[in-house]
Amino acid sequence: MNRLKRQVPTAIFAAFLIAGCTDKTMETDDYATLAQEIAQKYVLVDGHVDIPYRIMNRYEDISQRTLGGDFDFVRAKEGGIDAPFMSIYIAKEYQKTGGAKEHADELIDMVESFQEKWPDKFAIAMSPADVRANFEKGIISLPLGMENGAGLEDDLSNLEYFRDRGIRYVTLTHGWDNLISDSSYDTTNTWMGLSPFGKEVVREMNRVGIMIDVSHVSDNAFRQAVEISGVPVIASHSSMRHFTPGWQRNMDDDLLQLLAAKGGVVMINFGSSFLQGEYQELGDPIVDAIGSYMEENGIDPESDEGYKYYSEQRTANPIGTVADVVAHIDHAVNLVGVDHVGLGSDYDGVTFLPAGLQDVSEYPNLIEALLRNGYTESDIAKIMGENILRVWAEVEATATK
Repeated sequence: MNRLKRQVPTAIFAAFLIAGCTDKTMETDDYATLAQEIAQKYVLVDGHVDIPYRIMNRYEDISQRTLGGDFDFVRAKEGGIDAPFMSIYIAKEYQKTGGAKEHADELIDMVESFQEKWPDKFAIAMSPADVRANFEKGIISLPLGMENGAGLEDDLSNLEYFRDRGIRYVTLTHGWDNLISDSSYDTTNTWMGLSPFGKEVVREMNRVGIMIDVSHVSDNAFRQAVEISGVPVIASHSSMRHFTPGWQRNMDDDLLQLLAAKGGVVMINFGSSFLQGEYQELGDPIVDAIGSYMEENGIDPESDEGYKYYSEQRTANPIGTVADVVAHIDHAVNLVGVDHVGLGSDYDGVTFLPAGLQDVSEYPNLIEALLRNGYTESDIAKIMGENILRVWAEVEATATK
């Protein structure tokens, strides 16, 4: 049943051939239909989805359509996503309070519980082979990525420990410099890149088969990580600094070229603040207005009513468009080629999203826009998932464990 679901009906292509259609002459409905089919035909991997963080703050049953948030099983199936990397997010505050490893374990336990509660819907994926096997069964894979290497604390052996627990990439740092790396958000420059321990971490990640994620790191740390690593490096949820000049959280052109030269992949972030510099100031007034309305009307933000209102207003106030995301993809592809680009939405981890990409049901809108921009089905399959699966497989194959 699921194999049949994933096949693109030959009638669509036959109709195009009979009519003599090309990409330039296809009708609007043709693009939309083909985009829907492509979304279901190929493995779609998203490099970063913050479900554990969202559920830790407010529980919802993600096996059903949820009141808020950007991800649930129903919408995931509508959008065609097959392998969202679950972010095991370690807030920077744990670097001061301690308990980072324990918190990482708690979040991994949560993701494992999804598989235990709903085995017909979700399964932990330890490898690209697991992703492909689950795809054939119609089950959504849940690979794990640790966001903030603070979860390793100061113990190199924790890499092997977390590898065995399912972690398949580690974002070296997050909002503050940590024991491993300087952060793009921190101006302290504690290590001028990677720390001595951080350089050991990179080498050990190569050895045990965990992908190195350079999203969030400083430019110096980025360069050092790519240079030291013997295998391709990823950026799980970053976009192009070309569109946000001076914002180090996004990737500069020379850094992208370094990443690509090593065979790596940048996974484009959908968050509005990542798309255009001017978008970064547009969200605060909306958040303020939401807060003011709830205060004036005696609505508790933590109540169901408050959550519903916040979710509705967030959806009603998109910032940016699908075309913005395509512009980032175009920029990266024009610079380094289609083999080095993927998708890392940051769903459930950002406040504002562009119109047409406000939750996981809307990936086909992006695919349609790529078709209209002249991307081939093969190109789109690479961007959807084949590029990151290639890197993951290479890291896995070269690990000595």
